[in-house]
Amino acid sequence: MSHWFTRSQIWQRYKVGVLLSDFADKAKTLLEAGCFVYFVREYCIEFSVCMGPSMLPTFNTRGDVLLLEHITTTWGNVRVGDVVLARSMQNPKQIVCKRVLGLEGDEVRVAPSTQLGEGRIVKVPPGHVWLQGDNTLNSTDSRHYGPVPYALIKGRAFLKVWPLHEAGLIRSYVPEPFGYSSNRR
Repeated sequence: MSHWFTRSQIWQRYKVGVLLSDFADKAKTLLEAGCFVYFVREYCIEFSVCMGPSMLPTFNTRGDVLLLEHITTTWGNVRVGDVVLARSMQNPKQIVCKRVLGLEGDEVRVAPSTQLGEGRIVKVPPGHVWLQGDNTLNSTDSRHYGPVPYALIKGRAFLKVWPLHEAGLIRSYVPEPFGYSSNRR
């Protein structure tokens, strides 16, 4: 019984070792890239789509592609007038696109004919924000379900990238009062 290997056996072992080593290197690189993409998407920036009539005329009903950043919301620096995407209070599987019209401690005047009452003033409790669509006549928002917990905010929309002819920064402003006001300006 010989302990020596033939040339072809040595070559086969070398080839398998090189292939396994090459596969391991590629798998490591792919895993690192996946972790980087996950980190950037969850904690820094991501693309998102905003559809529906509630944010007309700021966004189209067909859907606009937006760039969403998470840093502002993570550090608690959302301001009145910012457009944010948040988990829906009525259906947690759904994401809604709304404008922040009140932060904790603000008093917000509720428009008539909503579930919260005729022209009522609501104080936004700690840890909550008041979200409302720009199209107040066709938006289900805080006027219907009340203040939204800050933790449900997914990120702040800051750039519209599609459609291309409307691409640009998203303006942060408080629309002319239509049945609501905030003590911040």
